[in-house]
Amino acid sequence: MNSKKIAEYRKLLNVTKEATLKELKTIYRNSMKEDHPDTISDPIARLAAEERSKNIIEAYHFLVSIAPETQEKVKETYEQTITTSNILDFWMEKGVLYINFLDGNCFEYFGVPKNVYIKMINAESPSRFARRHIYKAYLYRSASKLVAMD
Repeated sequence: MNSKKIAEYRKLLNVTKEATLKELKTIYRNSMKEDHPDTISDPIARLAAEERSKNIIEAYHFLVSIAPETQEKVKETYEQTITTSNILDFWMEKGVLYINFLDGNCFEYFGVPKNVYIKMINAESPSRFARRHIYKAYLYRSASKLVAMD
């Protein structure tokens, strides 16, 4: 997930990065009403509506997870984790850096360049490297609940 994809999600729902959870929910509901596949009888148009509604759902859930209000809810836990817990495990997949911490929390970081990830792999202390170059520099979200669902 790169910043281009995040921008596409915001464009799809026509919102800014400051959108509140309430605004996101209203836009999501209105979008789903307009494009709900069950309201379309033409099979081809219905397939297009299914694809569009799938994209809207994906965009909505992602944007909710990085919304300022959501970030505020996890901020205390995040600060506690990044200052007191070392890294258990980390990997990069599809442009997203995943970090599992010894305290059981997991966070995803977006927009981390491959070369920064490689430097983290080669660092004497990945935890120290991340404190200096990752934690405050990139957009993140809690992935603890996401990982628990898998």
